[in-house]
Amino acid sequence: MLASGSSGNATLVATGRTRILIDAGLSFRELTSRLALIGEEPAGLDAVLITHEHSDHVSGLPVLLRKLQYRPPVHVTALTAQALAWEDRAPHLETFQAGCRFVIGDFEIDSFTVPHDALDPVAFTFRAQGVKVASVTDLGYIPDSIRYHVRDAHLLVLESNHDLEMLKVGPYPWSVKQRVMGRRGHLSNDVVSEFIRSDLGGSTATLVLGHISENNNHPELVRLVASQALQARALETRLVIAEPRKQTEVFLL
Repeated sequence: MLASGSSGNATLVATGRTRILIDAGLSFRELTSRLALIGEEPAGLDAVLITHEHSDHVSGLPVLLRKLQYRPPVHVTALTAQALAWEDRAPHLETFQAGCRFVIGDFEIDSFTVPHDALDPVAFTFRAQGVKVASVTDLGYIPDSIRYHVRDAHLLVLESNHDLEMLKVGPYPWSVKQRVMGRRGHLSNDVVSEFIRSDLGGSTATLVLGHISENNNHPELVRLVASQALQARALETRLVIAEPRKQTEVFLL
């Protein structure tokens, strides 16, 4: 995960021969710098997947595509595509309907709808070489459909956006607090804890919690609440916290 949070989101998923960027919410300079730290470069991207049109997920996309001699295709739902702006000509768009399955290189990708206040927000699972990775952020609650999609993931990325009490007494206007707490907002630590206690699959070797609010949460609080839930289940799942404005380690599966 190159970045996770309201200041920008971008994640690289790769095999030996296929490289996919999920979201492009970083500047080209920052994206290039963070990719270089793991021995990658933007020119090596085979595709870009976009989850939804909010600026922290797409703000760097137009410049990224303009800078590259080869423009990788952008996979996006038709509704989300209508909300994206381009500096010059539109790139090669591969539109899909939420819920469909498609293939990019080594990856078999499933898309599915998430409850968030965007036009047509989606999340993804990736299968390759017997491994499944799920990346699910920006959602107000966890419906049964999402529990189904992530059930057998070996690595699961999930948001743990806010602590409810910190949000209630925090600096946001009440209208924004209602949005964040709503069913099309973001997940709280408590909701994530309930999911771990009731639905986290035993095959999930690594759980990465991200999209942590810098105003209404703290990484160590996320770690504490999730660790207690894992202990209650006696799960040996490795817990990793994706801190705001920092990229995570590389997860080798």
